[in-house]
Amino acid sequence: MPTNVTAEYLAAEEEYRNARTIAEKIRALEKMYATVPKHKGTEKLRLQIKRRLAELRKELEKQQSLKKGGGYSFSVKKEGAAQIVLAGLPNVGKSSLLRQLTGVDTDVADYPFTTVEPIPGMMKHKDVQIQIVEVPGLVEGAALGKGMGTQLLAVIRNADAIAIVIDLSQDPIKQMEIILKEFERAGIKLNKRRPRIEIKKMPYGGIIINGQENIKGDIEEVMRMLREEKIHSAEITVKEPVTLEEFADALDDSLVWRRAIIIANKGDAPGSKENYEKLVKAYGDRFKIVPVSATKGINIEKLKDALYDLAGIIRIFTKSPGEEPAYPPIALKKGATVLDVAKRIHKDFAKNFKYARVWGKSVKFPGQRVGADHVLEDGDIVEIHAR
Repeated sequence: MPTNVTAEYLAAEEEYRNARTIAEKIRALEKMYATVPKHKGTEKLRLQIKRRLAELRKELEKQQSLKKGGGYSFSVKKEGAAQIVLAGLPNVGKSSLLRQLTGVDTDVADYPFTTVEPIPGMMKHKDVQIQIVEVPGLVEGAALGKGMGTQLLAVIRNADAIAIVIDLSQDPIKQMEIILKEFERAGIKLNKRRPRIEIKKMPYGGIIINGQENIKGDIEEVMRMLREEKIHSAEITVKEPVTLEEFADALDDSLVWRRAIIIANKGDAPGSKENYEKLVKAYGDRFKIVPVSATKGINIEKLKDALYDLAGIIRIFTKSPGEEPAYPPIALKKGATVLDVAKRIHKDFAKNFKYARVWGKSVKFPGQRVGADHVLEDGDIVEIHAR
């Protein structure tokens, strides 16, 4: 153990030694991780704590699923072009927002836990249907099993993107701290992406690491992590500079990476202006923040635009030679290619693809002839030609 750790760290370490439950161990390790000094000498210690937290998170998830057994669980079938969840503490106005966005008739009341299970609705915007799911209010300790939190967080993990709802009539910083801690405990990474590390497992041959110079840390630690994950033969390609902790994140298949925005609700409440400014100062660099009032319908169209952008989709119109573009458009993920369009139309179009003509932002001139790997942009018109 490093000799220059703080008294707070030593107290947390003692708390960990005395912990009896998984939840107690997780709380103690979180304190240890937060208080250990961050420098070269503590790099391995921080990594060990992070790895142990990941193991405990998996143990807790397994424990919760066994407790649940054949009992009631939440699940929401994905529909539309994308699924976005509205997540926040109790009584922040999620039900009112869902009604404004989708027209779903939900119970709305000025007291906590009005919603007791996830409620889906469909938001039509820019010719595309996006599923919006209201999740019951999260509470502190949700990821450790409190208030059906693990089931609710499972719904959030499964969504394509997350809209965090904050009540501007209350302390916004405290709300965000609670939500972000529960997301971190649940292995949900917001507005980050998985490190660009490719792992191809092989039946034999040992470990081959391409781009080893991109790893900022002891390679022996990397080998130890791989052994712990039971990876003994693999070709690993590190495509960008990464720390040991980032390498550990890339190995942790329990983590999910999601885009997120903040909906700052109750913007008409007393003190909301000051609280909005606090929110922007603290989190404006990391999240897009949309101020609204669900009860008065203020800024709802702007919110719909933000949710559409958050979904990460593009609209592609298809056409046959000599005809007008078909309606409605096809909704695809950003980065989709002409081949993806061909597959959506019919498998034979993809199988017998010859070339395509494209009109729109992704080409230099209208009707440009392109190949199957041409990347499309929102609003493009595609005409597929097959053999």
